[in-house]
Amino acid sequence: MTTSSIRRQMKNIVNNYPEAENKVREATSNDPWGPSSSLMTEIADLTYNVVAFSEIMSTVWKWLIDHGKNWRHVYKALTLLDYLIKTGSEQ
Repeated sequence: MTTSSIRRQMKNIVNNYPEAENKVREATSNDPWGPSSSLMTEIADLTYNVVAFSEIMSTVWKWLIDHGKNWRHVYKALTLLDYLIKTGSEQ
């Protein structure tokens, strides 16, 4: 487990983020590797829940407007959004 993933887990606990938002934060992290297909599938399945869908899209939109050194957030948010359009809820 990397330092950044430990820090992210602590931040998730302290800020009491909902499960759906935690998964999106993990999938769109600044880590140098892309989101796993199993994690994207879990997020896509969560889009069928109205509350989770709102949390997911809110977090994705937040990362889409990130910039500078956090360019990976934008790239991974686009990757996740593409996956959600293809396999998630039609909302």
